[in-house]
Amino acid sequence: MDPLFCPTETNNFRPFTPESLAAIEERIAEKKKQQATVNQKNKNQGDEEKLTPQLDLKTYKKLPSLYGDVPAELIGEPLEDLDPYYSDHKTFMVINKRRTIFRFTAAPALCIVGPFNPVRKMAIKVLTHS
Repeated sequence: MDPLFCPTETNNFRPFTPESLAAIEERIAEKKKQQATVNQKNKNQGDEEKLTPQLDLKTYKKLPSLYGDVPAELIGEPLEDLDPYYSDHKTFMVINKRRTIFRFTAAPALCIVGPFNPVRKMAIKVLTHS
């Protein structure tokens, strides 16, 4: 079988860090600027292609084998989202031992508990535990 179709080692999985969140916020700001300039130029022509979420990466579905094995140290940990649709959304994903995808918002919970708070990390582990 061709190694391009069945990768054994992938580098798709990156931990969700404060730097990741800052990069997402930069992409959101950049998208807003682009959208504002496009709106000013083409007020009547609003036909632009919208990106949609990938069906194989939906929440509560199993991670397809196409993405390879999740490293053991990243199971149950916040990861950067694999779906390009969420590249400009403040979200992260968590994959459990059964390869089920969970998505969480990176916005502060209860307006005070950020995504990197130890209490929130523990709550996410409890929620995603199989």
